[in-house]
Order: sequence, then structure tokens, then C-alpha cells
Amino acid sequence: MSQHQDDLIQTYEALHALAEPSGKEEKTSHYLQSRLKDAGYHVHSFARHYGFYVDYPGGTEGVIALRADMDALVQEVDGEVRPNHSCGHDGHSTMVLHTALKLAESGEKPHHTVRFIFQPAEETAAGALQMMESGALANVKFLGGIHLRPEQEVPDGKAAPVILHGAIITLKVTIKGVPAHAARPEFANNPIEAAGRLMSALRSVHVDHPYSLKPTELHSGEAANLIPETARMTFDIRSVSNDGLEELIDQTKAVIEQVEEETGTSIKSEWVEFSPAAVQNDQAVQLAAKAVVKARSEEALAPACVSPGAEDFHFYTYHNKGLSATMIGLGCGLAPGLHHPAMDFNKQALHTGRDILYEMLWQADQVDWKEGTQ
Repeated sequence: MSQHQDDLIQTYEALHALAEPSGKEEKTSHYLQSRLKDAGYHVHSFARHYGFYVDYPGGTEGVIALRADMDALVQEVDGEVRPNHSCGHDGHSTMVLHTALKLAESGEKPHHTVRFIFQPAEETAAGALQMMESGALANVKFLGGIHLRPEQEVPDGKAAPVILHGAIITLKVTIKGVPAHAARPEFANNPIEAAGRLMSALRSVHVDHPYSLKPTELHSGEAANLIPETARMTFDIRSVSNDGLEELIDQTKAVIEQVEEETGTSIKSEWVEFSPAAVQNDQAVQLAAKAVVKARSEEALAPACVSPGAEDFHFYTYHNKGLSATMIGLGCGLAPGLHHPAMDFNKQALHTGRDILYEMLWQADQVDWKEGTQ
């Protein structure tokens, strides 16, 4: 293994050990910025969050960019609740960082300015929005990303030119009834019974696309002999498309109003943690496919990766309709799965990911991107 390969793995190990939660990526950001400054980059950082970007100068002000996420999950690992890199963001930052380092070392002059974006708070679906508000997408014509994929989605040694994530939103419901002693239920309006009615009624919601609508939390009551005043519920709602999610939301709102009227309770709804679905951009996907083949081989090119998960990368295209973008799905033998506290993968795949990203930049640099793209 060469010195550069050793450095790449050491970078991953350093980032893996830092593991900071969403919005608190201070040490992770400092480490990445320090490595880039040492390579001659000027860092554009921001006061309101730990995201940043660096630019490699090209012949025009038009920008082609790569994005990495920096945050870790907070989850229980061996009985201890702590930040843990079980979604691979440490690997993503490693690959994008080393793509930037390789470009700086090459000394080559691209036609476009090349931007490397390191964003916070992907897990809370806040980071992409923060980076856009801070101007990180100014003049960007093409945006690429990469994500480690479970073995059942993309096999080790292969890479998909696009990940088709679905849309997701979280619904938090508070049902307020009337409390009473359990021996006198006639004086109460039981919010737990209303919660059961709501779960049953939501089974009538349906759209003509793959989707899911499921309760994930239910909390109510503190005593065995008391009918409580409130019940709190959480629903995870997903669809393969943004239109499908909007249909689910509209139908769910109608059901909530119906149950509220039928039960005589007050039901307050809060819609949070929205992430849009991926919208496939054929031009960007073709560039990514060429990059996989050139960096590896025809045999390494996998089909589009359809994922049941969500990813805030897609906010960039959701709010910038003309932006050409794609996220590569990197096969790496990942098991037992993303977000599993014991998630592990073949670290040598990080070299493959770096090589594909580097090649994808040069493929994108050959395109005469239309003016006016955000």
C-alpha cells in the first residue's frame, strides 16, 4: 500500500474517532479545514454552523462541486448512548477530502472552478438548507455526492451512478382529551382511545405509489388508575416521490380532522424532518456512469440504487430545479446495515470512491454547462 493510501485510511480512522452529532461537528470541521489549508486551499467558513467549502480555481467562474456530510448519529452502542458513525459520513468526508487533496497535488487547471462542500447536520435534514442559505451553491452548475451502500443494494466492488432515495416526513401528534379517575370513565374523554382510533383510521390512507405510513412512538399516562389528559404519537411517512408524499400528507390531514370530530378530542399536528425524494438527472447520471467505468471497469458499474431511506442531499435539487446533480452509491460490503450500531464495511472501497469522484469531476469539467444554473 502506498503512502497516499495509508494517509487515506488514517484520515478515515481519525474522522471515525471524532464522531460528533448534528450541529456540533466542531472538531470534525476543524480537522478537515486544517488538512485543506495545509494543501493550499482557502476555507470559506460560517458563523452559524460548522459547514464550510473550499474552491480550486479554474478558467471560469462556473462551478462544479462535490458534497460530503460530516455528522454522526447519536445511538445506543453496547449500552452507552453516544455519537457513532454508523451511516458512513466519516467515509464520505474522507473520500471528498482526498479528492480535493489529489486535485491540489496534480496542479492541473480545470475549465471550471471546483468546489468541495462539507456540510453539517445531514441526519437532522438541516445541513443542506444551512449551506444553501450560506451561499455554498453560488454559481454551481453540477453537484456530485457519494454514499456507502449496504451489500444488498450495491455489491462490494461496484458503484451505482445514482441513488434514488424517497421522500420522508415525520408527523408528531398531540391528542388532548379529558382526564378522570379510571373508576369514573364517564367523566373522561380518553386520548388513548382516540389514539387507537387514529391509528385505525389512517389505514384508509392510500396512494398509487410505493409508500409507508407507520406509527413509531406512542406515549400516554403515568398511573394505572388514571385516564390521562394527553397522548403523544409519532408517525414516519415515506413515498418514492415528492408528489406521492404530498398526497399522503393531504389524506392524513383529512383523517386527523375526521378523528378529532368523531372523538371530541383536540389533535395538534406538527410536521417535521422533511427530506425530498431524489429526482433523477439523466445528464448527471451519465457522467457518473462514465466515471465509474473509467476509474474502474464496465463490470464495476451497477444499476441505479433504489433506497428506502432518505437523504438531505436532495434539498439541493429540490430548491434549485435547474441543478444537474447525482449521488453515487458505493458498494463496499457494508453490513449488517446503515444506522446499525455495529455497521462495518471494506475500508479499501474508500480508494475506489475517491478515484470515481476524481474522474467524475473531470467528466463534468468537459461539459459546457448552461448559464443561469444556480
